[in-house]
Amino acid sequence: MKELEYPFDTEYLLKNKKKMKRQLLENPNLLEKNIAILGGSTTSEIKNMLEIFLLNYGIKPNFYESEYNKYYEDAIFGNEQLDEFNPDIIYIHTTNRNITDYPTLYDDEKTIDEMLNNEYNKYKKIWEALKNKYKATIIQNNFEYPFYRLLGNKDASDIHGKINYITKLNQLFYDYANSTTNFFINDINYVSACYGLDKWSNQFYWHMYKYALEVPAIPYLSFNIAAIIKSIYGKNKKALVLDLDNTLWGGVVGDDGVENLDIGPEVPQGQVYFEFQKYLKEQKSLGIILNINSKNEYENAIAGLEHPAGLLKKDDFIIIKANWNPKNLNIKDIAEELNLGADSFVFVDDNPAERKVVYDYTPGIATPEIDVPENYIRIIDKNNYFEMTNFSKEDLKKSELYKDNAKRSQMMATFDNYDDYLKSLKMKAEITSFKPIYLERISQLSNKSNQFNLTTKRYSLSDIEEVYNSDNYIKIYGKLEDIFGDNGVISVVIGNIKNKDELHIDLWIMSCRVLKRNMEFAMMDELVNQTKERNIKTIYGYYYPTFKNKMVKDFYDLQGFTLVNEDEDGNKTYKLDVLSYKNKNNVIEVSK
Repeated sequence: MKELEYPFDTEYLLKNKKKMKRQLLENPNLLEKNIAILGGSTTSEIKNMLEIFLLNYGIKPNFYESEYNKYYEDAIFGNEQLDEFNPDIIYIHTTNRNITDYPTLYDDEKTIDEMLNNEYNKYKKIWEALKNKYKATIIQNNFEYPFYRLLGNKDASDIHGKINYITKLNQLFYDYANSTTNFFINDINYVSACYGLDKWSNQFYWHMYKYALEVPAIPYLSFNIAAIIKSIYGKNKKALVLDLDNTLWGGVVGDDGVENLDIGPEVPQGQVYFEFQKYLKEQKSLGIILNINSKNEYENAIAGLEHPAGLLKKDDFIIIKANWNPKNLNIKDIAEELNLGADSFVFVDDNPAERKVVYDYTPGIATPEIDVPENYIRIIDKNNYFEMTNFSKEDLKKSELYKDNAKRSQMMATFDNYDDYLKSLKMKAEITSFKPIYLERISQLSNKSNQFNLTTKRYSLSDIEEVYNSDNYIKIYGKLEDIFGDNGVISVVIGNIKNKDELHIDLWIMSCRVLKRNMEFAMMDELVNQTKERNIKTIYGYYYPTFKNKMVKDFYDLQGFTLVNEDEDGNKTYKLDVLSYKNKNNVIEVSK
């Protein structure tokens, strides 16, 4: 929904949230999650706006909301209603209004250090209590700066200053976040600074309604929280599709010539485009896939990318579509070549007409309303398309992984027999039970995999840790490498043991990068081996259809399972007699 992209019309959002909610609830494929809000101030409007943003990301939240300023009591002393709610996410909305004590000018350094540690330990106690009781993911606000500086500029450097004190307290929060899984900081210090601290800390709203920020700022706060939650559940965008002329450089390469493009330090406008390319290069280093979609002659596009002052070169992009086809069709082709859904992409083009065509004919794609080049970075960055909660080694080398896939496709074209092609890859797989070193990647994969995902279940890191520590599951992962490179952990199966001799498959996922390479057969072979070792006689498999996972609707049929039941919604239950199963993988060398 375009209204829910940055920059916002906050007045419109606050007035029309109910109408937008009704429209967004029409999505039949919403992921349902329980979110508890423990507030140190009024949170009702924060909850309402958070709901809208999450629905827009495909997440349907159920909420528990603490009584006013009862966040500490709910966490430490318990609450039957919260226990029954069983939250997946706990958001602690505290602000500088909730800091118990601040230093005075009469306090010495030792007293201030004790005060700081006491304040931090109060929150640490809250986090540990919630973590131990609920195994939920915790999102905690840091603290925004105060709306006045008693010591003026010295407030930031002197130990008696509130700004100095809050800075140190925030750092303690960051240190905890960096050493703790399933714990994330909602950076209201940054959000309030961008919004404008004087407006954010509007005293009218505090004294009248006990909101720690003015109501028009709430969409910005809620949007930031929603970005963290959608990232946790794999709703991030994965790729950028970029126009060239007046987007990556100033000017039209076909008309102006490469030598007359604005890019580089010589002119102010060239500096703007250079900085934008630098930003995109940084995104690529985080694993965001870069692609080109330009109405241009291919040779002109490549010449522009080879401009000596440009930072982005041809090799920085996975797919380059430089032609005169409608841009929505080019994006459709890019999505198919990368094996990604259109909702994985952000399309960046300076031309509003092109953006509208792509938005209208490509459901799920983001088309940020960029205006002048000076605002390109700000608008893309503040939309939080690529919010980073966790990232793995696989993310850092994602561009290389997709380039390797392109090489595989080129090689495949030289073979007449597909099995011969697969054997030529000399694939080697590691398929075995979960190991601690891969638990974070396994959780990440469960939340990112949409196409090859038979049950569409999502697992937080704490969920995966619980599975890992239980004897009631068979849990295996698969890594795959070949002559072109190592794909890392790309497949996961979790089976729940019931009645001692039955295995019910709760999760079967695989990265789209390794489709059609027989990895699913290799995983099945190992799953059956482990069931035999535990004297399990029957495996039950489940397929729950979504808009995205139609490609695996016949998966269990291909594996030799028998269909037991199919309901009117297309949900299927299968079973397999373990002893009747025969290994199917004959092209991948498997080790444990």
